[in-house]
Amino acid sequence: MEIDADDISQRVSTGMLPDWDDVESMMRGAYSRYADRNTGAVADYIPSLAASDPSQFGIAVSQIDGPCHSIGDADVAFSIQSISKAFVYALVCDAFGHRVVGERIGVNNTGLPFNSVIAIELNNGHPMNPMVNAGALATTALIPGATPAEQWERIRNGLSAFAGRNLELDGQVYRSEMLTNQRNMAIARLLQSYARIDLDPLDVVDVYTRQCSLNVTALDLAVMGSTLADGGVNPVTGLRVVSESVSRDTLAILASTGMYERSGEWLFEIGLPAKSGVSGGIVAIAPGKGAIGTFSPLLDGAGNSVRGQHATAFLSRALGLNIFASENRSTHHQEPT
Repeated sequence: MEIDADDISQRVSTGMLPDWDDVESMMRGAYSRYADRNTGAVADYIPSLAASDPSQFGIAVSQIDGPCHSIGDADVAFSIQSISKAFVYALVCDAFGHRVVGERIGVNNTGLPFNSVIAIELNNGHPMNPMVNAGALATTALIPGATPAEQWERIRNGLSAFAGRNLELDGQVYRSEMLTNQRNMAIARLLQSYARIDLDPLDVVDVYTRQCSLNVTALDLAVMGSTLADGGVNPVTGLRVVSESVSRDTLAILASTGMYERSGEWLFEIGLPAKSGVSGGIVAIAPGKGAIGTFSPLLDGAGNSVRGQHATAFLSRALGLNIFASENRSTHHQEPT
């Protein structure tokens, strides 16, 4: 569906987070409620992630006007993994624009697992969306740069700008993933056969694996998400990272596809654009308000952090973040007869 509304000014309506003490109180409530929940399992298909400490749990909340709240293991470093897809997508959109990226990558949910090869074949080689591995590889291939090294540096600098600090590669995670990357290599070669990747597919996989191996914390995720929540301006540095329109596009993609095949259920229950990663991170964004970053390595069957989902759901309700929630403000309200 093509909608021509680019020449119409966009009005923005947002609310505010509760005051500082209320946010702190609710965050402590979420942590104490779910810290002892031990369901789920750590990711074991990447050797370095199989050694994750299942007891770790951290929550951070970043407001668009700067204040950050954190509790638990919010400062523990872990590899960003698939959460990187959202921010690399934003960088590519900023470079090439809404329509080009939409046509090349797509915006629709596959309804299949994140690393599905069948989804590519069923859709005639189209990646469908940038949050599954096929779409993420095609997105990474679009990052400007004359060489893979230049592309990687552009990604590292871009994600660091989102976080408001220099992010570093976890070499152990990178090497571990490269040893088990055969499926992504196959997906990249398949995309090349459909002319969705113009570069050497193995170079693309290498850069993609590096971006997934950047170390972040739950607090970093909250700041990165809050940058998108404030139209592309980092709440810590005050610097613009991407445009307002790119932030809007990225949040729309996350709302529909960010939690893989559970995206519909997530949006129904929690009502926030979000992205998860198999190391246990989740970032959830409340446009115009801020973002939540969580970290806990215990995952459900879809690869989403169990504690992180529960904590985000609690905070979404307690802080009034659900983007679909409203209350009657009309003076002409009548009870049904």
